[in-house]
Amino acid sequence: MSYNLVPIGDGVHRRYPMEGQSPYPSQTSYNNSSASLNEHGSYGSTPALPLVGGGAPRKSGGMSRRAKILIGVGVFIVIAAGVAVALVFTVGKKKGTSTGAGGANSTSGAGGKAESLISGKTGSTITAEDGKTFTYASEFDGEWVHDPKKPLDSGGKAQSWSPRIGEEWKWGEDVIRGVNLGGWLVTEPFIVPALYEKYYKNDLGVKVEDEWTLCQAMGSKLAEEMENHYKTFITEQDFAEIAGAGLNWIRIPIGYWAIETMNDEPYLEGVSWKYFLKALVWARKYGLRIYLDFHGLPGSQNGWNHSGKGGEINFMNGVMGVANAQRTLTYIRIFTEFVNQPQYKDVVLMFGIVNEIRNVVGTEAIQSFYGAAHEAIRKVTGTGKGNGLYIAMHEGFLGLEKWQGALPGADRVILDQHPYLAFEGNMKATPESSVKRVCDWGSGTSKSSSIFGITIAGEFSTAINGCGLNLNGVGSGEAEGCDFWDNWAAWDQATIDGLQQVSLASMDALQNWFYWTWKIGESSELKTSSCPMWHYKLGLEKGWIPKDPRGSKGVCDSAAAPYQPFDGQYPASATGGGPGKIVPTPAFPPATLSPGLEAAALPTYTATGTLKSLAGPTFTAAPKVDAGSGWSNPDDNELAYVPVAGCSYPNAYSAVSVAVPPACTGA
Repeated sequence: MSYNLVPIGDGVHRRYPMEGQSPYPSQTSYNNSSASLNEHGSYGSTPALPLVGGGAPRKSGGMSRRAKILIGVGVFIVIAAGVAVALVFTVGKKKGTSTGAGGANSTSGAGGKAESLISGKTGSTITAEDGKTFTYASEFDGEWVHDPKKPLDSGGKAQSWSPRIGEEWKWGEDVIRGVNLGGWLVTEPFIVPALYEKYYKNDLGVKVEDEWTLCQAMGSKLAEEMENHYKTFITEQDFAEIAGAGLNWIRIPIGYWAIETMNDEPYLEGVSWKYFLKALVWARKYGLRIYLDFHGLPGSQNGWNHSGKGGEINFMNGVMGVANAQRTLTYIRIFTEFVNQPQYKDVVLMFGIVNEIRNVVGTEAIQSFYGAAHEAIRKVTGTGKGNGLYIAMHEGFLGLEKWQGALPGADRVILDQHPYLAFEGNMKATPESSVKRVCDWGSGTSKSSSIFGITIAGEFSTAINGCGLNLNGVGSGEAEGCDFWDNWAAWDQATIDGLQQVSLASMDALQNWFYWTWKIGESSELKTSSCPMWHYKLGLEKGWIPKDPRGSKGVCDSAAAPYQPFDGQYPASATGGGPGKIVPTPAFPPATLSPGLEAAALPTYTATGTLKSLAGPTFTAAPKVDAGSGWSNPDDNELAYVPVAGCSYPNAYSAVSVAVPPACTGA
């Protein structure tokens, strides 16, 4: 099919680069199957309940009066002891508080004093590291767990049906119901509008439209402003509420500036990493698994504001395309080495290596980089089940069918799609008409899961149109008719119910999913939160997001838009049973790069630099706990890609149309 691409350089936020057309071809229905999600949230039929007492037939008679008396006394003692333990724990829970330790310089509760409780269920009080308290609430029998003296031991259980942190996540049985923490460690003007609005007028005259220009406009206040944002936009309470909402995963976008910056790159270097460390501790505590997503890459992989800098695509594209990709490979290794450490690998189970690479880069170039990244990661982790994280690869807006048979033999690779109705340009869409549209995603997702392997939706939303402040970029304006969709406080119950059906149908069709996004901040200009159809937390409170996401099961069937459900059986390589190597291995770099450039003639970096390692969290109550060195594999000793000394390079963010410089071998 053809693609109507947004011209490169517009720099707007579009999670689909389409006008009036989804990049996912329409899918036909497959034969009906009885396989479906059971009441516990797993694939397949509902398992039979075990017989009481283990199911063994019991013999009658044969027991003396003396034996019966002794057994009766023993039972009384056990019951009495159990009641005593229960009473002690219950009283302790009411009077005590928990720790909210998380990240660098974390504390063990208010005042840094160790707390009496190390776990709790609904109704227990949590004291965060800033001393504020909140009540943990879970209607799904969730349990938080955090021992200040052993903060990296096993963790919480998000809900009764989700495996506890430290227990195996069973692909094909357990179901991902997740949410993105968009706008937190990589900011976006539609998610945190007030942060941007404050600097629309600035001393430098910079047009603030992405994090790059925001950081420039902040000037000397950069560190203060960005850290305050990191500290306040997402907190420990959000993690507790996410688990309480019936969700079991979070997807956390991150930019390369969490590691370092080069030259004149204006981002705040390294500070976002400190808050990712807090996320690791909070996720463990509340039983949430993490999908770490590399959202902001050197050069920009899509030219949109959520890559950090809107404008040109200079990743695997243009004169600096190879050099930016080499630098990215170094950062991928650094992230992988950290999360592959035994202290964190049971929390971070998935690593997305490139968010939303644009298909203008070309299929060959995309697969070339994916192959190189796969090789780099598996050199760190090893191959096969249990050896490190799963690798998520965005489908590049090529459509799921284009990936059937691609990257054969790849070890534990996940295909990530981001289907949205919002950017199809249909202002006439209604909630009722949109339900069937999202149900159409089901067949393609099931087919991809069976043929390629694990297929997820790393992003989707309830939005049926492109309405919302800054959704299409700062100052982009909105279409006629958006006033109604922006004014969520005035929606009637029919509108709310209709949108909830869109949410449920999307969850049903996409099967393993992450909603975009958990929270939308208020606009200082509007005095309210905009983009309501992207705001999970608000929708949960007001009704267009379901209280229990498991209620999505069968919604598409009920809407007369059934699809063939996935039966839970992935190809062997998808879960670690394959050869562990892509054959044939795509060449990196490919022979040519868009727009029509010979890769061999392009400037490159050299692998001679010093590798950085990322620091782990520290814990006040456990100062000697081993938080890792940041490097899991001592045999991984290849050096970092860095500029060749004595060579000059074009601007890494604006080199698509510049002349190829003469070859340079350095000083």
